[in-house]
Amino acid sequence: MRHQKFTNSEPVRQHNSMKQLQRWRLERQERLRKVKTKDYSYSVPNVKPDLEFLHHNKNEPALTWVGHSSFLIQLAGKNIMTDPVWAGQMAFQRRLTPPGIPIDDVPPVDLILISHSHYDHLHIQSLRRLQGRKQLLVPAGLRSKLRLKGFTNVRELHWWESVVINGIRITFVPSQHWTRRNLWDTNSSHWGGWILEPVEKESSDPTIYFAGDSGYFPGFKEIGRRFQIDIALMPIGAYDPEWFMGDQHVTPEEALQAFEDTGAEWFVPMHYGAFKLADDTPREALDRLERDRVKRGIDEKKVMVLPHGETWRCPKRSENNKREQE
Repeated sequence: MRHQKFTNSEPVRQHNSMKQLQRWRLERQERLRKVKTKDYSYSVPNVKPDLEFLHHNKNEPALTWVGHSSFLIQLAGKNIMTDPVWAGQMAFQRRLTPPGIPIDDVPPVDLILISHSHYDHLHIQSLRRLQGRKQLLVPAGLRSKLRLKGFTNVRELHWWESVVINGIRITFVPSQHWTRRNLWDTNSSHWGGWILEPVEKESSDPTIYFAGDSGYFPGFKEIGRRFQIDIALMPIGAYDPEWFMGDQHVTPEEALQAFEDTGAEWFVPMHYGAFKLADDTPREALDRLERDRVKRGIDEKKVMVLPHGETWRCPKRSENNKREQE
């Protein structure tokens, strides 16, 4: 039986084609020379997590960055994890900094959101070690794979499908990416981001957009048209060389453009500083982000650059967003 193959909404180059892989290999020496000149001394700082707050917080919306694309989101009294990865290394690359919260110190998890099946976003051992009821929401095509791994509380969604859980409407939205965990399952499950929004119009809880992994595409504007987003968690790393990575990973400048496309109020960068997945460095990503923020005239208070382990007690939902949904 032929398995369904998922595609992007826009036609893009196959970044994993033999032609591009050959170019990657031919440029290897030049890349190695370039990498040797880069400064890898900067590491994303870690701060001691406020475990007392995290374990007792039932009322205040909050984000805690574990690292890479892993966040503990506390919303409507629930503990929600995005792409939980506590792995000590990815392929042959050791983790650059420790996770912001030791996995055994994470409060019981109610809900886990998976953006796609790549190993730096779906780590089976991390899923198993997290405590709590752990309902998994995953992209279409991934449920059967997780059931084979022993996870039974799994629900899969297609793009634009929603589910309401404890007063939170959670919608799976498009991104521009791809998936593979072995040589035979390329694009056999989908990829995307997640919107978390309060069901009650009078709620002051923010609407949060977790973008997952994506190249820049028109879908960001469509997401902004469909939702009144307060906080956007956007990737800024793993973009160099851009000719190879561009269709699957935004640059810092493209991340800011996507942020503006969505109309969000606050920008939280992610997907940098935990693993070396490409030729860019954490410092480069942050420097490019800051330069473009200034160029665009975005208020520096709207860009929340978090250390690993820090909890940001989220601002209340903007009055403009509340009015526009009424």
